[in-house]
Amino acid sequence: MKFEESKYFNPIKTPKLEMSFGNFYFCENFFVAEVHEGIHFDWEMIKKVMDNLVDFYGKGIKLGYISNRINSYSINPQTWFKVDTEYDVIIASAVVTYNNMAFMNATLEKKFYKKSLKRCLSLDEAVDWILNIKEMN
Repeated sequence: MKFEESKYFNPIKTPKLEMSFGNFYFCENFFVAEVHEGIHFDWEMIKKVMDNLVDFYGKGIKLGYISNRINSYSINPQTWFKVDTEYDVIIASAVVTYNNMAFMNATLEKKFYKKSLKRCLSLDEAVDWILNIKEMN
């Protein structure tokens, strides 16, 4: 399910960052990424998103991250280390998967990621988990 089709999206209160490689939604305590089909989500793309996040939320913000994998795309799992080193914004991540391959890819990413990463089967599960983790409270 696309984030815009979910009960969590409010067109008035949820800013949307549209980029050539995906859509990103800025919520109060977390942000959601929906990367387009077939993209290799590389460091330069991630840097553009993270720079926009810092501009929007301000420096020192701590957010949950939800990767809503409605499309198939690739990412180098080791990039997460660079994101944490350069930005230190994300406190925990949830990956919503819609098929076995996406679940297996998220499992691989989990091995490289030093912070909490939960693999979820729905947006509801991801949002609930992000909002209730101890780091968020």
